[in-house]
Amino acid sequence: MNYAIIGFGKIGQALAKAFARKSIEVSVANTRGPESFAADAAVIGPTIIPKTLTDAVKADVIFLAVRFESHRDVAKALPTWKGKTIIDVTNAYGVSTEELDGEPSSRFVAQAFTGARLVKGFNHLGSTVLDQDPAVQGGRRVVFLASDDDAAAEDIGSLGETLGFAPIKLGGLSEGGLLVQARGNSWGQLIFKDLVKFD
Repeated sequence: MNYAIIGFGKIGQALAKAFARKSIEVSVANTRGPESFAADAAVIGPTIIPKTLTDAVKADVIFLAVRFESHRDVAKALPTWKGKTIIDVTNAYGVSTEELDGEPSSRFVAQAFTGARLVKGFNHLGSTVLDQDPAVQGGRRVVFLASDDDAAAEDIGSLGETLGFAPIKLGGLSEGGLLVQARGNSWGQLIFKDLVKFD
């Protein structure tokens, strides 16, 4: 299994640090090219590999950490996303319900990634919180996951645990997904909730 993060802003870099803490290799890319962020990637660690968007999307599991309006640009990188798992880390704050055809934001995103399994996750924490080590005073920081594909949610839950988080599955995109989405001028009820699970 190989991994990529598309988008290397504050959230993308926070995700890259989570991989670096566990010495897990991850490709990173943006829509501008690796020369625009290679120095920042090098600071995070040697397992963070800058790539072109074309090369990064060859990964099995892809964190979509771009601005919501850029998701279609990323989707154009492949004619089909069959066999890939997309983790939607975007937030559609300021995007009207009408623009989303009345759909939950992640279901709208899923339409652009034909054939992919999509999991909404890792988006409810602000970048300064996500950036921190998820080990907190003997517990693990919670990440919420929602998907219409139970197997995909299970797989990403396992990845979350490997990265040191405590994943909590919320169900489908139209149920649990609404709790962790931004849409229009509202935030889901679990957005920005920084929770720690003690085993």
